Parts: sequence; structure tokens; C-alpha cells
Amino acid sequence: MKATTKWYVSFLTDDDGNEPLPLSEKVVGVDLGILSFAMLSDGSKIDNPGFIKADEMALAKAQRNLSKQAKGTPLRKKAKKVVCRVYERIANRRYDFVQKVSRNLVNSYGTICFEDLNINGMVQNHCLAKSIMDCAWGKLVQYVSYKAESAGRRVVLVDPNGTSQMCSRCGLIVKKDLSERMHNCPFCNLSIDRDLNAAKNILRLGLQSLAKA
Repeated sequence: MKATTKWYVSFLTDDDGNEPLPLSEKVVGVDLGILSFAMLSDGSKIDNPGFIKADEMALAKAQRNLSKQAKGTPLRKKAKKVVCRVYERIANRRYDFVQKVSRNLVNSYGTICFEDLNINGMVQNHCLAKSIMDCAWGKLVQYVSYKAESAGRRVVLVDPNGTSQMCSRCGLIVKKDLSERMHNCPFCNLSIDRDLNAAKNILRLGLQSLAKA
């Protein structure tokens, strides 16, 4: 039972009904981010819905009301339930979004490459922690992985070190701060979106690891 007093029932069956999808030679590298939820190596972009930001005012109002109520009173219990409902709504929207994105990726590509991100380490940056957790990158990789397994697709995780700094055309390192949104290579003159450059590197590294396997 959830904190909002809702009950959920699950049914387990022997036949999951999953069948492999038709063979696809399409490959893609996926760069996960905050400004955009994901940039794909083919240039497609998935916008970040910003679930917490969308409900920030409602959440703040509910939390303020909760803090005003005396502990152990019926009013505090009621106010706490309102806060739980807001969090539940955010979680449900995030779950639905990530399920749909993961299904679309698995349906569209035969090989999907992600960075093997240390999300627990990344959230130690308190300035970005809330935004990172709101994006649910780990959930996306998890959902894509289990859908890909039943669909006969491949998921490849690559070392994230240097994917945003390396030029996807010439392979040389082009140092840039987080605030720099364009990759401008002084060696080969490639000028593309920073995240697209990273996605292309992720794809290249993923295909290289498959070739070595």
C-alpha cells in the first residue's frame, strides 16, 4: 500500500507474451543530459519534461502547509497525504515517460549504446542532484535493457570518460566547460551541438566494444 492509501495488485503469468522484433541494423548512441533528456547520434533529441519543476509550486505549497500543522494532529496527517500525492503524481509521470521512451528506442534500433554512468557519484554534486534524479537516467537504461533482451536487441554500455571532450570526427581532445553547448574543433573544424558530438562518440565506442567481443 502506498502512503496515499492506494492499493495495487500484480498478476504473475508464465507466458509473458514477448516475441523478438524483426531484425534491425539501425544503431544509435544516446547521450543523457539535463537540458535535453537525451540526444541521439542521428540528431534526434528528446526534450526533458522536468517533472519536479512542473509540479514545484504545488509541492512547495503542500510542504509549507505540512510544516504549519502540529505533529500528531488530524490536520497534519491530511497535509502529509497531500504531499505524498504530489510526489506520487511526479513519480507516475516520470515512470510513464521513461517507459514510452524506452519502448520507442527498442522498437526503432537494433543496437543501443549508453554511457555507463556512475549516477550515485554524480548526485554528490548538490547543485545538480535534484535535476539528475528527476531525469531518471538509470531507469531509462534499466527499462531499455530488459525490453531489448526480450525483443532480441542489444544494449551496450561504454566508458563515459572523455565522450564530451573528444571530437567525434578527428578523435582529438577539445576541452570545454559545462557551460559551452557547442563542440568547435580547432583541428578539423567540426562544429556541432556538444551533446550530439558526445552521442556520436558513445555510438563509436559501443560499436568498437562489440567488434572486440
